[in-house]
Amino acid sequence: MKTLETIEQFNELTNNEEVIMLFSADWCPDCRVIEPILPEIEAAFPAYTFIMVDRDEFMEVCQEHNVFGIPSFLAFKDGKEVGRFVSKDRKTKEEIMEFIDGLPK
Repeated sequence: MKTLETIEQFNELTNNEEVIMLFSADWCPDCRVIEPILPEIEAAFPAYTFIMVDRDEFMEVCQEHNVFGIPSFLAFKDGKEVGRFVSKDRKTKEEIMEFIDGLPK
């Protein structure tokens, strides 16, 4: 999974690709728990570009998109948010895959 490097990159990706942003942080234990399953999730959904967003580095992006708990997932298509799985709770592989399956095609 690629890591977000700039706000310009965030805007470029969300406006021009089907992208799922994973908001995370190094210190977040629930984020570390899902890390080993992320490659499998990415492989199951090749239509999406998956990007890791460091919550601490991009706090303004989190505030702008009302992401207060991590790990959280936001999906974008054609410049619009089309889905969100945002909470402070630990997420299972099944819950994440169900969220992505439920996104508009």
